[in-house]
Amino acid sequence: MIKNNFIYLKIAGLIEQQILNNILRTGDKLPSLRTVCREHGISQNTALNAYIYLENKMLIEARAKSGYFVRYSRIRVPSVPEITSPAGIANYGESEMLVSKVYQNLGEDLYLQLSLGTPANELLPIAKLNKGLMLASRELKNSGVSYEKVEGNERLRRQIARWAFTMNCDLKSEDIITTSGCLNALSYSMMAVTEKGDTVAMESPVSFGMLQLAIALGLKVLELPTHPQTGIDLNALEYAMKNSAVKACLLISNFSNPLGSCMPDEHKRTAVLLAEKYNIPLIENDLNGDVYFGPHRPKSCKTYDTSGVVLWCGSVSKTLAPGYRVGWVAPGRFKEQVLRMKLYHSISATPITQEVIAGFLETGRYEKHLHQLRHTLHGNFLKYSRAIAEYFPDGTMASRPQGGFVIWVELPEPIDTMALYEKAITMKISFAPGRIFTLQNQYNSCMRLNYGLVWNERLETYLKVLGNLAKAELKEKLIYEQ
Repeated sequence: MIKNNFIYLKIAGLIEQQILNNILRTGDKLPSLRTVCREHGISQNTALNAYIYLENKMLIEARAKSGYFVRYSRIRVPSVPEITSPAGIANYGESEMLVSKVYQNLGEDLYLQLSLGTPANELLPIAKLNKGLMLASRELKNSGVSYEKVEGNERLRRQIARWAFTMNCDLKSEDIITTSGCLNALSYSMMAVTEKGDTVAMESPVSFGMLQLAIALGLKVLELPTHPQTGIDLNALEYAMKNSAVKACLLISNFSNPLGSCMPDEHKRTAVLLAEKYNIPLIENDLNGDVYFGPHRPKSCKTYDTSGVVLWCGSVSKTLAPGYRVGWVAPGRFKEQVLRMKLYHSISATPITQEVIAGFLETGRYEKHLHQLRHTLHGNFLKYSRAIAEYFPDGTMASRPQGGFVIWVELPEPIDTMALYEKAITMKISFAPGRIFTLQNQYNSCMRLNYGLVWNERLETYLKVLGNLAKAELKEKLIYEQ
């Protein structure tokens, strides 16, 4: 504890000891400045100085309009995994089988769905969405039962273009095509710029949805090294573009799934320049860009696109209404090809749900919802990080996403997370084993966890159960190897 005559240092010392002794845990909210003043009989300026002191020591952090929260406890924090190094041979059949096995219980309330990458319903403004549906049914022509033009809802496209200004991206409504979710946008984009048998480059590990989509389209997948903090290795990307007959590149630029990595702005600029240099379309999945923990939304690759080489895909499926299936793509110079794919495969997206989302964007309700969601998710991530360090086996590593919904966990190598999954599912705990995020035989000791749930005592208990299962699995493996 700090020994100093300054009152604010004494108060800061008391709080610091509570953090170091794990009385105040990572993600916990601290008393308000007004409460501190009342409890200690001090001025607000003194209380503020105590919190600023703790902020400078990176023990707490301020969140706009929400107060102060415990940041990373210095007692135990999982180390960050190393950059990945995929180099094996793809096994398409095995990957599809594993995904089907893990997601056969999708939507069953009896299971703790750590396997999903979406927020819990309790974190979504469902009542306001319902009101929006009623309003849209009254205001839309023919109550929304008629087809719209292929490009999609004009009001929604105008709002998406306006929203894009937050990442310094100059788009117009005519640059955007609406889709039935982000995966649908990716599908149209991939069909527009590739043919069966072509090779597409992706991060590794990467969303199993993108992998399965590539398989369904008859494409070959080239998995590239990826860092948990900064995303895809640009040297590997350029080498692949130059030497591997790559016909398209798919990147999750902001808060990737499953690593949670975010490409620095300069990396995004470089990726776009490489795509232009080698004339290779860059399909950008920016699904999680709005769920950032920092002071502002990160830019996208599309921000740096001056030639139309980037197909920017987004959605509100992860942030607002998963079941509405409202997404979009700004396809750049590939607009006509993408429009053709949409016309052939769906003609029109759902007008009424697009109208509801347009209203949320237009009235500011979306930003208000996001503000609360970001703070909740950030707090959850910090609590997960603390729980992993406390309950999981020694040597466990975990990513440190600065946004999004998921955390990547790397357990000690003898542990097989597919075997661990079989044991966890009997305890009604579902997580996503690392093996489903690759087409190669790798990431067998890894898992992805969703922190977009409501944090409560039950959730922490289940994380402890999962950690104990992992410890038992490790002990069993070590005994067997002896």
